[in-house]
Amino acid sequence: MAAHPPSPTRSRTQVAVVGAGPAGLMLTHLLALAGIDSIAIDLRSREEIEHTHRAGILEQGSVDLLVDTGVSDRVHRDGYRHDGIDLAFGGGSHRIDFSALVGASTQLYPQTDVFIDLADARARDGGEVHFGVSAVSLESATTEPIVRFTDADGTRREIAADFLVGSDGSRSICRYEVPESLRTQYFREYPFAWFGILAEAPMSSPELIYSHSSRGFALISQRTESLQRMYFQCDPTEDVDAWSDDRIWAELQARVGANGHALAEGPIVSKTVLPFRSFVQEPMNHGHLALAGDAAHTVPPTGAKGLNLALADVRVLAEELERAIRAKDPAPLATYSERALSRVWKAQHFSYWMTTMLHTLPDATPFDIRRQEGELASVTQSLAGSTYLAEGYTGWPGRK
Repeated sequence: MAAHPPSPTRSRTQVAVVGAGPAGLMLTHLLALAGIDSIAIDLRSREEIEHTHRAGILEQGSVDLLVDTGVSDRVHRDGYRHDGIDLAFGGGSHRIDFSALVGASTQLYPQTDVFIDLADARARDGGEVHFGVSAVSLESATTEPIVRFTDADGTRREIAADFLVGSDGSRSICRYEVPESLRTQYFREYPFAWFGILAEAPMSSPELIYSHSSRGFALISQRTESLQRMYFQCDPTEDVDAWSDDRIWAELQARVGANGHALAEGPIVSKTVLPFRSFVQEPMNHGHLALAGDAAHTVPPTGAKGLNLALADVRVLAEELERAIRAKDPAPLATYSERALSRVWKAQHFSYWMTTMLHTLPDATPFDIRRQEGELASVTQSLAGSTYLAEGYTGWPGRK
């Protein structure tokens, strides 16, 4: 007779978290501070997550969340405070002074470093996190959600929990645990993408430059004193292998040069094409399940909202999960969904506005280009317009 496979190792916790990126790890950290047990899992290895380059701009609220909850103060020591951005268009450059307009700033601090700080904090505090798992399956329709998976060492495991959180990214399996008849998915795909590079070069600017031109959009960002992140608008089907370093630099220089900027060049160590999508699933809860971060919503990167929205989600979710656990009732998760979606749709609007104001549509006419310049002038030459942009970019300071 064939031997039966061993029974899975069974664990019990109050909250099972599928997805151990920044959103999932921040949630488990906040729950631990409230005395709530949790276990997190992720398909990716810790090393894979650490080496995936993602967004690098943190809102003031995200910075405060990392520091005030004891994750790490490295964001202040190793990050770069940005008190504004430059909007470049029509042959010139115009600074939006966040600090002067709304008394807030942003911090240049890569998402990889946010993840490292959180992973280190969970290890320091004895949190249970399983990276590199496989064969994940869920039972979330019951009052006791169950997560089954195979650990990185081949051990079959099963977690029973009071609540399940899906923070498993844009390819979420958890979002489909909300019955199709009860979920609404909103989706928009854009006719352009970003061609992104990492370059070994000195900083070309102390703050971000958002450059609009007839050739298309370009964004000049930074990572460290010697490693820079830059993007230019391209077709979503663009072949990165068709672009040599010289061709990339010529295109970037032409786009920012139209508005009086010049870039410090260096070897390009990474290049990729990033498609643009907007997505929201409503509601962000069902029974004992809640969704957070990219599992529930994605935004175009123009407004630097993705990671910040995820951290804002789990800050609210931790509060409502604590209420639900104390009451032994999932009802507060509906309140979480309402609170989170209020901010999500504001961020969707802001990201859409920034994207359509700065990018050149494939069929743009000279009228369209000049109209966009008029819109940008309306923003930069108006105290109200500049303040609106500063509020949205820094995360609506003082507002939830």
